[in-house]
Amino acid sequence: MPDYQTVIGMEVHAQLLTRSKIFCGCDAAVFGAEPNTHVCPVCLALPGVLPVMNRRAIEQTIMVGLALNCQIAETAVFSRKNYFYPDLPKAYQISMYDFPLCQHGWIETDDPAGPEGAVRRIRIRRVHLEEETAKSFHVGDHSLVDFNRAGLPLIEIVTEPDIHTPEEARQYLIKLQTVLRYLDVSTADMEKGAMRCEPNVSIRPAGNAELGTKVEVKNLNSFRSVKLALDYELARQARALDAGDPIRQVTMGWDERRGRTVEQRTKETSEDYRYFPEPDLPPLNVSRAWVDRLRAALPELPDTRRDRFVADYGLARSEALVLSAGRDVADFFEAAVTAGQKMDLSPKTLSNWIVGELFRLLGAEGLGIG
Repeated sequence: MPDYQTVIGMEVHAQLLTRSKIFCGCDAAVFGAEPNTHVCPVCLALPGVLPVMNRRAIEQTIMVGLALNCQIAETAVFSRKNYFYPDLPKAYQISMYDFPLCQHGWIETDDPAGPEGAVRRIRIRRVHLEEETAKSFHVGDHSLVDFNRAGLPLIEIVTEPDIHTPEEARQYLIKLQTVLRYLDVSTADMEKGAMRCEPNVSIRPAGNAELGTKVEVKNLNSFRSVKLALDYELARQARALDAGDPIRQVTMGWDERRGRTVEQRTKETSEDYRYFPEPDLPPLNVSRAWVDRLRAALPELPDTRRDRFVADYGLARSEALVLSAGRDVADFFEAAVTAGQKMDLSPKTLSNWIVGELFRLLGAEGLGIG
């Protein structure tokens, strides 16, 4: 669209890998469990119950913030986000609003439009912690609700509007998924709902500094659907502006079967949610010593590992990028390098074998590196 510039901001939700839920002791391993078997009075929101904070969920959120180069707040405050929906038993969600745990970070992704090695820096506005909702199932003319998922710890990662093409959005999500898996804080499986993304997309006339009206797109559960949905939505907005029609601030769903976005509702504003501080949870005070301990416990992150593979093993950047894209693959490669020293096998030879023949055989059998 040469007449328009695309502006995309991304909201990503990721479920954390804690043993228990965020405010109660229920088992958090709910995927595949029988409906409504991992529940208690707290996550069912029965009258008179009180939340108790999960310390590990806080630590994992801080680790994500550190990995994304964020500033970690000394004080964070939980708030009530009020809205009514069948999968929200309290009629409000405990989240963070004015005072999140992590702010003002950034992440670098490969620039799909640049030469090899070119990167784009995407700013992270905030990373905050909240509780997951339950899950609705629509069967015929009625709906069922499974409360197993209610109360799982969930982080929301919000970018600034720094993304300008659907491919850049896809690259950002791939990189973010890689970081979460390296940290071992989330499976980040989009197909299982452990990582969900909601792009806010707008277009503006080329050269215009004022942002256009943003439209949120929901129900995106794969990298492929993100790119397809953004391609469609951008073309839809361009057609509307060409015809002189205004863009309305709405929430759109992605209809995978028809390959198009579909309007779901008008977009709420923060005033609609009537945020106020959660009275049952005190402000969270984060000491610098606590943050420093978590920083020291961070694993080697994918960018650092990629650069080390180039420097230590003489790999091309493209090879190092493939081998460092997953922590399990990177670990396997380094174990092979150690074992290969006894047989005089160079890292370059092992890289060629793993990326070529081994990946081919794994793909043919539908297996992972494990």
